Parts: sequence; structure tokens; C-alpha cells
Amino acid sequence: MTKEVTKTIIKEVRKEAPKTSHHYLNRKIRPFRSNFNNPKPKKLEDKIVENLIELQKVNVNLAEKFDKLTNQISALLGLFENAARSFATSPSIQASDKDREFLEKVDKLLEQNKTIAKGLTLVEERIRERVYGQQSTSSMPMAMEEKPIREEKSIEEFKPSIGRPLPKF
Repeated sequence: MTKEVTKTIIKEVRKEAPKTSHHYLNRKIRPFRSNFNNPKPKKLEDKIVENLIELQKVNVNLAEKFDKLTNQISALLGLFENAARSFATSPSIQASDKDREFLEKVDKLLEQNKTIAKGLTLVEERIRERVYGQQSTSSMPMAMEEKPIREEKSIEEFKPSIGRPLPKF
């Protein structure tokens, strides 16, 4: 049976092939030898079929898990949407007592920070008066011009901070 099929295929190929003198076209085409009587290829085919069936089972299982995961993600997204709507529709959440205490402590710290900043500026002014003498702050640039160049570095360390505004909270 197989010999007949291969012979007909060879005849058809030769009919359709162009008539040239190429050596590879004149060769005799050998039929593919298959071992239909050999039981080993049958076992191999059975194994391939079994593996394909197992692979399909795994693919189905994977698809089911993806569907389940998609449903869970959709439910989670719905939960987030509901939470966002409730936050948007409800007025601001009432602050608890702990939150109020915390805010009061932060306010106290800010006031203390302002007081400390004012105190530091006063200390700086006193130190500047001791370094420069009893001069007013308006005549200080003239005093800096009169000092020698080598003392400019020490003067730059004590620049007045009057020009800088205090931090606002």
C-alpha cells in the first residue's frame, strides 16, 4: 500500500518538475521506510497522546485558576470602589482624642520652635555687639570695610541674620 502511494507521488512530482538536466532531478526518489509492524512507535505514539491529554488537563486547570483569580480581583476592585465612594460621600472623619492630643503637641512644639528661633537671633545680636563693640547694626558695613583683610573670614562667620526672615509656621 505504501509503495503504491509513494510511486504515484513520484510520478506526479516528475510530471510537474521542469525538464532540465540537473542531476538531482534525475535521481530516483526513495520511499520513506516506516516500520508499521514495529510496536515501539506505537508505544511512543501512546505516550505522546497521554502527554498531550495531561497537558490539556493542566491548561484547563490553569484557565480555571485564572478565572477564579479574575473574579477575586474584580471583587477586590469593587470593595475599593465602595470604600472610595463612602469616603467621598461622608464628611471628614471625626478626629479621635489621640489625634487631637497629637495635634496639640505638634502645635506646642511649633510655638517652642518659634521661641527658640527668636532667642537664638537675640543671642546672635548680643555676640555681634561684643565682637564689633557698641556699634549699631546700620553702621556695621562701614566697620567691616575698616577692618583688615585677614579678619574678614572671622567677620563672615558672624554675619547678621537680620536680613533673613524667621520661619513661619
